Amino acid sequence: MAISSCRLLQSPAPVILAVLCLCSALKLCYGNYYAINWHSFGHHSRPRFARHNYREALTKSVLFFEGQRSGKLPSSQRLSWRRDSGLSDGSAANVDLIGGYYDAGDNVKFGFPMAFTTTMLSWSVIEFGGLMKSELPNVREAIRWATDYLLKATAHPDTIYVQVGDPNKDHACWERPEDMDTPRNVYKVDKNTPGSDVAGEMASALAAASLVFRRSDPTYSKLLVRRALRVFQFADKYRGSYSNGLKKVVCPFYCSYSGYEDELLWGAAWLFKATRNPMFLKYIQINGLTLGAGEYDNTFGWDNKHVGARILLSKAFLVQKLQSLHDYKGHADNFICSVMPGASFSSTQYTPGGLIYKMSDSNMQYVTSTSFLLLAYAKYLTSAKKVVNCGVATVTASKLRSIAKKQVDYLLGDNPLKMSYMVGYGPRYPQRIHHRASSLPSVAAHPAKIQCNAGFSFMKSPSPNPNILLGAVVGGPDKHDRFPDQRSDYEQSEPATYINAPLVGALAYLAHSFRQL
Repeated sequence: MAISSCRLLQSPAPVILAVLCLCSALKLCYGNYYAINWHSFGHHSRPRFARHNYREALTKSVLFFEGQRSGKLPSSQRLSWRRDSGLSDGSAANVDLIGGYYDAGDNVKFGFPMAFTTTMLSWSVIEFGGLMKSELPNVREAIRWATDYLLKATAHPDTIYVQVGDPNKDHACWERPEDMDTPRNVYKVDKNTPGSDVAGEMASALAAASLVFRRSDPTYSKLLVRRALRVFQFADKYRGSYSNGLKKVVCPFYCSYSGYEDELLWGAAWLFKATRNPMFLKYIQINGLTLGAGEYDNTFGWDNKHVGARILLSKAFLVQKLQSLHDYKGHADNFICSVMPGASFSSTQYTPGGLIYKMSDSNMQYVTSTSFLLLAYAKYLTSAKKVVNCGVATVTASKLRSIAKKQVDYLLGDNPLKMSYMVGYGPRYPQRIHHRASSLPSVAAHPAKIQCNAGFSFMKSPSPNPNILLGAVVGGPDKHDRFPDQRSDYEQSEPATYINAPLVGALAYLAHSFRQL
């Protein structure tokens, strides 16, 4: 469970200046990672050679979600060292909350990041599903595992079940999910204890997923979008942050540091895309600025959705030619300019090895989310034959693809340590990830129950994890590209569903681009 101890980074407005990267003509910025002549990048062409097997990485990144499953596992379960767990979840409140995902390395089901994971897996399919070939059914299955749970969590009008498990008591034990005997308390938001942030994200997830299933399962798709409409209405009508009423059990784990306005804008954007109902376009036009559309924050993740909403709404202008959303092209450009490495108007830090660095805790989530946004925006720009305007400098779609590829390549092993940060990919990868199920003997290997405190002997062991959680991407290196590979270091060694979700789309694009799919 990644703990965010500070408010998400808020960047200053990009300074509109010419490109002033102080490198010599032959030198490249940031550890030879990025060329700075942005005007020279031509049209996108399909390269022929890649150092990485993006298809393998894609397969494993999707497989990871099976290791995070809660509930009754299907016969098709491929990570066979996992077993059924959480089969009485929801009974404390007389509801069925069996299923869904454990967010990271613990056994709590946090609804806020689970919903964001679902939205990003769905967006990955919406933009790049046509390139996924044989992996598409597996990605759909990963989404459905989440949406089936979200439908249960939102089954009662004006009530949303947002969490199962007491995180403080869960974290006091090191137990396999199959063994857990910590309290499975159920937490909810309702009219009296609002949660516009978590409800807005659940509405986004349901709406985005409805697009994924529109052709393959239209009945299910209609159910998802109907529920999304009801959940968004609740989020908008009863405004407030779930962190206020549920502070003791959601903070500091998944506090809504950015507030709930971003989720309302994000939710409206997804509902407009899913329904094409002009009511949501009007909502965005009236409330957009109030909800933060024009702010200059440039961190996109499970908490702050402003950047994602800007990129998504820019598509309506660039691709669907919806002129009333013209301003979102500028809002999206501001974000893109802020992440340009080596630029005078950039507000994004990079490690010496070239990795985007936002914060110490689970930094790789921002690497994967930013990479996805760069590739999605490049797709929109190419469709519209447009470029990014950063003052007097322009940035092409090809440049955005190049930056995204560099980030993914770093994650897969092109870094100072020559280490892949995806478990099971490449010759060197993290061996001691902060993950209960992976670090404890499997039920097959050790049928007897491992008690709460007894598990800590395994947590503290220097031995590699006995169960390989294929595809898990960990928090990653520090700002100096260092990675200790210590199980106790949750900031760097813990995987999470929301790290992998946007990576699925990025890997699908790269695998296709290099003729691996």
